[in-house]
Amino acid sequence: MVLCYILGCSGCGSSNETKEDDSASASLGGTLNAVQEMAKQAEETQQNGPVETVDFRKLKDMLPADAAGLTRKSANGEKNGMGGFTFSTATGEYENEDNSQNIDLAIVDTGGSGAMMGMAAWSMIEMDKETESGYEKTTKIGDNKAFEKYDNANKSGEVAVLVKNRYIITVKGRGVEMAKIKSVLDDVDLEKLGAMK
Repeated sequence: MVLCYILGCSGCGSSNETKEDDSASASLGGTLNAVQEMAKQAEETQQNGPVETVDFRKLKDMLPADAAGLTRKSANGEKNGMGGFTFSTATGEYENEDNSQNIDLAIVDTGGSGAMMGMAAWSMIEMDKETESGYEKTTKIGDNKAFEKYDNANKSGEVAVLVKNRYIITVKGRGVEMAKIKSVLDDVDLEKLGAMK
């Protein structure tokens, strides 16, 4: 039951309709597979040892001056360490003149550490969900695993891409269409990013 609670399986412990049980079992099976895959990658990372992340200044250089027509208002970078692993991060904030449209762009080098799986757990699963107000799903952008979600009512959403099982690019937008959020990725050279060392 504790596992059910952690994994958020509301159908666990219930003897409702068989169809619901089958659905819960399928969901649980998919989640367990994802957890097993995460554990496997964490073990491999531990055996290989930490990888030195790139200088965050290189990541900052990859932040475009404007994103989907919005002007960059700030650009920041930093490097942090935890448990023998380091992370390099660059973030940019973009907005229009009246601040009705905002986009945040983040580029993170995890060094391929096990903690990357916590930041991009979606890369281990398959998801496709739609509601009256929006959707969220896993997908691919080029050869890279990706995740996107959008709320039509609030005109807010995000798209995230995992490059070389190491770099995570996340674009979050408010007051903008999903097409505009996704177009920001066109301003980031993913191939160049993947080749960085």
